[in-house]
Amino acid sequence: MKKIFAANWKLQKTPTEATAFCDQLKKQIPSGFLDRHEVFIFPQNFSFATVVDQLKSTKVVVGPQHVHTEKSGAYTGENSAEIAKNMGAKAVLLGHSERRQYFNENSVALNKKIKLVQELGLIPVYCIGETLAEREANQTQIVCEKQLTEVIADIDKSKRIVIAYEPVWAIGTGKVATVEQVKEVHLQIYNKMKSLGFNQFEILYGGSVKPDNAKQLGEIPHVDGFLIGGASLEVDSFLKICNA
Repeated sequence: MKKIFAANWKLQKTPTEATAFCDQLKKQIPSGFLDRHEVFIFPQNFSFATVVDQLKSTKVVVGPQHVHTEKSGAYTGENSAEIAKNMGAKAVLLGHSERRQYFNENSVALNKKIKLVQELGLIPVYCIGETLAEREANQTQIVCEKQLTEVIADIDKSKRIVIAYEPVWAIGTGKVATVEQVKEVHLQIYNKMKSLGFNQFEILYGGSVKPDNAKQLGEIPHVDGFLIGGASLEVDSFLKICNA
C-alpha cells in the first residue's frame, strides 16, 4: 500500500509563497516518489488555484480544507465542492478538530459533506480524534467510534475514504501520542471500519508529526501515512518526513 503524506497549511501561505513552495517541491521531491506514495496538499483558500496550477503536471493531490453541504446557493462565505472539483480538486479535508471547535461543525453536517464529496468523485479525508479531557477520562475509544459511526456508517462504501486520526491534544502542541497509544487507536479504527463494511480506506496519523518521529510512527501497523500541519509548511521538513 502507498503511504500518504498530507499537508494541511491551515491559514498559511500567500499565492506567492505557495508558488515558491511548489517550485521547490518539484525540484527536490525524489524521482519516482509519487509513483510509490501519495502526496496531498490542502492549501489556504486564496492559494488553492495557484497550487492546483503549479502542481497540475505532477501526481500531487490538491484539495480545499472544507466545503459546504450544498453545491451552490445563497451561502455567502462558504466553499463549493463542485467549484473546487471544477478548479482541479481531487480530495477534500473534512471534520478537522478546528472546524468542529471554532465553527461548530457537527456529525449531521459532516455526513452530508462526505456524501456530497463522494457524489462528485472526490476523496474525503475525514478527521477524528479526542480532546485531552476525553483522553484523561478514558473516552478515546468511545469518542472515535462515535465520530465514525455517526458520520460515515451510511455513506457509499464502494468509494475510497481516508480517515485521519488526530488526537486534539497533540495538534500544534508539540505533544505526540506514544507508539502504544497510536497503535491501539489505529487498530481500533481499522477494526471498526472493517465492521462497518469498508474495504477502500486508509488511516493517517496527525498530531505534531515531525522528521524526528515520522519513522517510528510510520512503522506502526495501520498507520498508512500522516496528516501534517506545521512541519508541512517548509519543503525541507515535509520531505524529511516523507523520506523517513
